[in-house]
Amino acid sequence: MQVFKEIKPLKAFLKDKRNTIAIGLVPTMGALHAGHLSLIRASKEENQLTICSIFVNPTQFNNPKDLEKYPRNLDGDLRLLEQAGCDVVFAPDRTEMYQNTSNIKFDFGHLDKILEGEYRPGHFSGVALVVSKLFHIVQPTLAYFGQKDFQQFKIIEKLVDELKFDIQLKRMPVFREEDGLAMSSRNMRLNESERKKAVLLYESLIEARNLLANGETLLQAKELVKQKWESIAGVKLDYFESADSENLNLLETVTGKSVLLIAGFVGEVRLIDNLLLSE
Repeated sequence: MQVFKEIKPLKAFLKDKRNTIAIGLVPTMGALHAGHLSLIRASKEENQLTICSIFVNPTQFNNPKDLEKYPRNLDGDLRLLEQAGCDVVFAPDRTEMYQNTSNIKFDFGHLDKILEGEYRPGHFSGVALVVSKLFHIVQPTLAYFGQKDFQQFKIIEKLVDELKFDIQLKRMPVFREEDGLAMSSRNMRLNESERKKAVLLYESLIEARNLLANGETLLQAKELVKQKWESIAGVKLDYFESADSENLNLLETVTGKSVLLIAGFVGEVRLIDNLLLSE
């Protein structure tokens, strides 16, 4: 496994490979878990070369404390990636990716104004900026993202379409713990008590799905989820919504293409999750 920390050597390494082999890219912010490694495995099955990027992107954090506390463990990440058979790691520092303060802003219309966009203004502009940089640097054949960040994936789909990146995107299923909690680097920040409460996100999605399947309305499902969160100390619900899985238009009634999306705080840690009703 080769590790690059600078852009020029990585581009030189990839120059003669881009036209002859398929290259898979797995963008991450490190603090890797089994979900990330499932993306590596998926890439290895479909590409001759798999690249994992590790970069905690400052422009997508609208809360400086969240950026400061985001878990980092590069040495541990490299060990996991080598064991998973990753071919190349790109782990730049902040100055390599942002030599100067960036003033570039992206606007995705309603896609980045709702849900996470409402609660984290500017977040998706920062995501789009760093993903654009990574796509330009690596020029992968395929790029792999987890479904847990469903709204982010729709944003990146729009980015690829608008900027005409010649890249195929792969949305991979949510990777979960045994109790259903979606795997996330942020889970590392939960203490034992908070970890037990964190499964509330998944439980809320499942209970809402079951209510809807039994003929209850979306409004009734929302009220149940709200009451469930209000009954538990140390948690705070930001939103629970249903949206069209194709265009992310928020819905008042569910359809076969609906996705349920939820976000909330467990202690000081903000977590998200989603569930496709068509699955």
